[in-house]
Amino acid sequence: MESGRVPVSFREALGFWLKLGFISFGGPAGQIAIMHQELVERRRWISERRFLHALNYCMLLPGPEATQLATYIGWLMHRTWGGIVAGGLFVLPSVFILIALSYLYMAYGHVALVAGLLYGVKPAVVAIVLAAAWRIGSRALRHPALWAIGLAAFAAIYLLHLPFPAIVLAAAALGALGGRIVPGAFAASPAHGKTVAGYGPALIDDDTPPPAHARYSARRLAAYLAVGLGLWLAAVLALAIAFGWDGTLTRMGLFFTKAALLTFGGAYAVLPYVYQAAVEHFHWLSAPQMIDGLALGETTPGPLIMVVAFVGFVGGWTRALFGPAHLFLAGAAAAAVATFFTFLPSFLFILIGGPLVEATHGDLKFTAPLTGITAAVVGVIVSLAFFFAQHVFWPRGAAQGVDWLSLAAAAVALLLLVRFRVGLIPLIGAMAAAGAALRLAGLA
Repeated sequence: MESGRVPVSFREALGFWLKLGFISFGGPAGQIAIMHQELVERRRWISERRFLHALNYCMLLPGPEATQLATYIGWLMHRTWGGIVAGGLFVLPSVFILIALSYLYMAYGHVALVAGLLYGVKPAVVAIVLAAAWRIGSRALRHPALWAIGLAAFAAIYLLHLPFPAIVLAAAALGALGGRIVPGAFAASPAHGKTVAGYGPALIDDDTPPPAHARYSARRLAAYLAVGLGLWLAAVLALAIAFGWDGTLTRMGLFFTKAALLTFGGAYAVLPYVYQAAVEHFHWLSAPQMIDGLALGETTPGPLIMVVAFVGFVGGWTRALFGPAHLFLAGAAAAAVATFFTFLPSFLFILIGGPLVEATHGDLKFTAPLTGITAAVVGVIVSLAFFFAQHVFWPRGAAQGVDWLSLAAAAVALLLLVRFRVGLIPLIGAMAAAGAALRLAGLA
């Protein structure tokens, strides 16, 4: 390659994707920041311009953007199986962890120790998201026009509650317009070699041509479509044959497929839809259980949309699908069904659309709208931090006053992340232990 870097072996990449699945805390913002730090800054597997271009495409898709970004980079480096392994390992650890936590939740209820662990981790999540907004924003908002888009996106989603797809479309339109008026501001990134001092050349650099498998092929596209749709149809038919079209698992498969195609804007955009269907229509779980599941999803690694695994587990458990003696098996099966049908479309979107994205990474007509979207995403990430802060620092509402202990913990965590670059695992472990100790001692 032109960068002179030694290609990364599939085995080395597999080890990294597995590690990422266990350390990807902080929701999509935190996960994207972790990938940027590891892949762009530290390992130099991909340049920042190529990273952001891929991220912009993933932001346009329905589904979990962080999972799709991992799939995209894995696919770009090691073909189809590289993408499947990267995306799969990004999700699987959180599936097993969430199934285990769901079992503890359903079998043992609210235990003081578990509540304490969650109390300690939630301020860390606020800090992780804020740190991610700072890291991405400091690189993406390089011009006053981009700052304006980011601020407008924050106001639109947090204050005006406008739908995320509308914000994305408006940002893309502003990016396209800005690309004509001030093209330098809306280029994907500064010129090669000037992005960030000290990063050095990347394995997949700004000017590295796409590999053969990343170029458009009608035959390859048709094959991906056939395999993907075939897997989906086979799974649905298998569930229908085994449990009937009105069976709980079949209904879950069809519902989570629909939800997967409506998740523009990430997990928080689709959660109201999942809540309405799972709680009010199908009665798979109660409203308090849905809120507790969201808390578990916020404090475990993996994409936040993994809360669907909790929804599936509780639905399978409460329906006792395989009889009262096999509640765990019923919950685990339902969680697996929810996960499979939620994430299958994401892999297809990357494998089908990736070649088009690779063909446009140097074309301002395409990069300018995507740069506008990146600026808007920074504002959306800040709004996510505000959402977390609202529920963590004022857990009983503004009228009951602020939780000063949580606020102080978040400030300390943010300082450790930004100033001292403390690792996520030590930080979350320490704060979880502190929260448990305070709760058990009756101080929180």
